[in-house]
Amino acid sequence: MLDRTQRRQDVHFDHRPVVAAEHGYGSTTSAECGFKYLLCSLAVSDPVWLNHFCTLRPLQWCAEDAVQLELRSLDSSANGSIRFKGHMQAKKRYLILFSAGVCLLIFYLQGPASRGSPDRRDDTHPRWPHYSDPTRAFVPWHQTDTKDYNVRASPRHKRDDSPEVHKCRMESCFDFKLCKRNGFKVYVYPTHKGEKISESYQNILSSIEGSRLYTSDPGQACLFVLNLDTLDRDQLSPQYVHNLRAKIQNLNLWNNGRNHLIFNLYSGTWPDYTEDLGFDIGQAMLAKASISTENFRPNFDISIPLFSKDHPRTGGERGYLKYNTIPPFRKYMLVFKGKRYLTGIGSDTRNALHHVHNAEDVVLLTTCKHGKDWQKHKDARCDRDNAEYDKYDYKEMLHNSTFCLVPRGRRLGSFRFLEALQAACVPVMLSNGWELPFSEIIDWRTAAVTGDERLLLQIPSTVRSIHQDRILSLRQQTQFLWEAYFSSVEKIVLTTLEIIQDRVLQHNGRSTLMWNRQPGGLFTHPHYSSYLGDFPFFYATLGVKPQQKFTAVIHAVTPLVSQSQPIFKLLVAVAKSQYCSQIIVLWNCDKPLPAKHRWPSTSVPIIVIEGESKSVQFSFRGFVCRLPEQVMSSRFLPYDVIKTDAVLSLDEDTVLSTTEVDFAFTVWQSFPDRIVGYPARSHFWDINKERWGYTSKWTNDYSMVLTGAAFYHRYYNYLFTHYLPASLKTMIDQLSNCEDILMNFLVSSVTKMPPIKVTQKKQYKETMMVQTSRASRWADPDHFAQRQTCMNTFASWFGTMPLVHSQMRLDPLLFKDQVSILRKKYRDIERL
Repeated sequence: MLDRTQRRQDVHFDHRPVVAAEHGYGSTTSAECGFKYLLCSLAVSDPVWLNHFCTLRPLQWCAEDAVQLELRSLDSSANGSIRFKGHMQAKKRYLILFSAGVCLLIFYLQGPASRGSPDRRDDTHPRWPHYSDPTRAFVPWHQTDTKDYNVRASPRHKRDDSPEVHKCRMESCFDFKLCKRNGFKVYVYPTHKGEKISESYQNILSSIEGSRLYTSDPGQACLFVLNLDTLDRDQLSPQYVHNLRAKIQNLNLWNNGRNHLIFNLYSGTWPDYTEDLGFDIGQAMLAKASISTENFRPNFDISIPLFSKDHPRTGGERGYLKYNTIPPFRKYMLVFKGKRYLTGIGSDTRNALHHVHNAEDVVLLTTCKHGKDWQKHKDARCDRDNAEYDKYDYKEMLHNSTFCLVPRGRRLGSFRFLEALQAACVPVMLSNGWELPFSEIIDWRTAAVTGDERLLLQIPSTVRSIHQDRILSLRQQTQFLWEAYFSSVEKIVLTTLEIIQDRVLQHNGRSTLMWNRQPGGLFTHPHYSSYLGDFPFFYATLGVKPQQKFTAVIHAVTPLVSQSQPIFKLLVAVAKSQYCSQIIVLWNCDKPLPAKHRWPSTSVPIIVIEGESKSVQFSFRGFVCRLPEQVMSSRFLPYDVIKTDAVLSLDEDTVLSTTEVDFAFTVWQSFPDRIVGYPARSHFWDINKERWGYTSKWTNDYSMVLTGAAFYHRYYNYLFTHYLPASLKTMIDQLSNCEDILMNFLVSSVTKMPPIKVTQKKQYKETMMVQTSRASRWADPDHFAQRQTCMNTFASWFGTMPLVHSQMRLDPLLFKDQVSILRKKYRDIERL
């Protein structure tokens, strides 16, 4: 029981006039207040009066007055040395009535004075406002009079009431005319000598300059990127660039930021860490980390993840998920390990994590060791938290937890976000108001759990209630998103640029399915086709199958001397296939095109595309186009004449039977997104030379299927031409080598899977081949050394080794089984 002194201190008496308009009573006058106190006195002294009186007015109004009068009666009784007992109820009632009468008299005498000066009364005691929303009663008094305050206002309405710069959208602050002339090209301002640029920003600029969207001519540009480092706008940071406002205004192409893109990771400084960049961005777009929903301009700004200075520029590590476990639960259900802030913004959530920590399946660890003066501000829990913090290894927790908590720090974003994605630990977002990275294109409901900082205690029960099927789906999606968009600075930058390009070229924009399904938006170009069924990755999702025909493309570099040459045999064998639609011959020979009667007669059209400097018209079941001589990459050009999904790539000296062609095509129909063929090769890491090696030895595994005799989808021709940089294609043209290796690199980087070898056939080349200058390149001793160099050059550009080893080989059903030959469909393969 509280004594009278404590009860008197805990109750706050408000002597301002009461407004009960919302209950239909209007403002109370002094006389009404006196009558009110009389009734309340009776209600306090007699329960019958209390029940009757509370039906006439709100319970809260009566209860507050009852408490006040009760306390006053207790004070009076204490001063008068009156002891309240059960047999003295009458005296108590009379005393309370007398007190109420005195109050009534006082209010009556003060009433005329109050009514005579209404202005002074209102100034001294302002009326309580009427709140339609009960949560607004908790807002500080000085904020209720601001015209822009509205507790129900959404971020969108707040942006509409803000200055013009916050109302920018693509249609109002972007000049589309610059993109119509030369397409979507990005220009980077030249870097001036002595200008301070951080390593992270240099990686961003290098990624743009190495992309297919880059142009060095500002007259052809649609988008402009500053050469000034805007990543860190914290004034206390050593990476902070001073006088940025003046430097930007001096740019001759600035134009108030129109068609400009600004990258930023850190904004604001201690203690508030606002999102102010310290300079006027004008009409420029922001690619910003830790951006709030309130300040985010939809369809204009882009939210990017917060990444560290050690984040790789290209490639990046793959996700840590090697295999799925069923059930998908790990040692820990929910983990977090990080610093907490004793003072300032961002401290509330992390300081409350110890309420959820149980040291069993929910392990949430924080340390107070942050900053130089942490000991001056440490609380009673710091020593205990620091000791518990040192007991656990962060990586071990990260790799053995089902969910990872991602609370806000000083800013809304956190490094824990990308760490959780890579580790296949489903992130549980606990940062109210954070616009998640690339939210415009990524459906984060499929890869993360969004919590509420105000409902921290409900987080453990929420994650435990998630079904294991959904956990497995969330975990797989984290790996896809990490490898597709977040594993390197280059992918983050290219994703940003592709989002803007989709806005500019809306008629060719990517669909949500393209962004959120394998292989992702960076490898799915809508310029190739607007129909998802034309891409090999979406056949299963759409329930469609590839076409039942293929186009053979034969790369010819040797002049036709006799009818016994391998190319004649190959033409006849391929043309006999029931699945062959047409045959294209790429004539890259320095000899004239053979006469019409020299070509074999086939049942399918033969289209010849010549690479001589002089065009020769050839009307034998097709037409002729002129290509540059010795362009090895020409075999992977996206020729319009190729109408089928499947492409059979062949060298002129390849030896294949019709049965082998049919079987390989049948296998490809089940794996349309991969290379399926016969000649297999492998790669390895040379420890002594510390570089990648290429081998053609027969081993138990392989990682490449050469395109001298292989099927693949025609979409890879488009990617080979439009995705790969000109430097790599120039290299293979100069060497007249490695084009098959590069195609394997490309396909494996897209699918994250190995190619497929069919049958045990090892020899696929004609040994009795005419030795000419072109054909002898396979016998050249430098040929093999060049392929070693190509392996490392390609791996350097991709930033990683995309090739994947496999030990799977597919043979026909009943292959070499001791059964009747009549039961085997591809019986001829066993005799080859």
